[in-house]
Amino acid sequence: QAQLVESGGGLVQAGGSLRLSCVTSGIIFRDYVMGWFRQAPGREREFVASISRSGKNTEYADSVKGRFTISRDNARNTVILQMNNLNSEDTAVYYCSAARTQGSIWVTRSRDFEYDDWGQGTQVTVSS
Repeated sequence: QAQLVESGGGLVQAGGSLRLSCVTSGIIFRDYVMGWFRQAPGREREFVASISRSGKNTEYADSVKGRFTISRDNARNTVILQMNNLNSEDTAVYYCSAARTQGSIWVTRSRDFEYDDWGQGTQVTVSS
């Protein structure tokens, strides 16, 4: 059974940084495209970032480009989201997600229905 456990959320001032981690178990990590999504109160869940199985390709929402970096460690079954220059619009619950992907090690995925497994989420609050 797949388990995705996020950590690293918290309260930070605008302009600050946070590093989210997602440790997975119960899946063959290298077979999965990994992603981060977020959901703010009263809003739909939205895509944040994705990383290919190889780790060589990444994709970001326009709202976070240049500020967030997604990375993965296939040896440790872990995906990281480094978030810099945070602002109040980044306040949300952040979810780690895994999409089993056969074939290409280069593709990324940005639509939530493409993902098979989800973590419980970690709260990120940015104070202005």
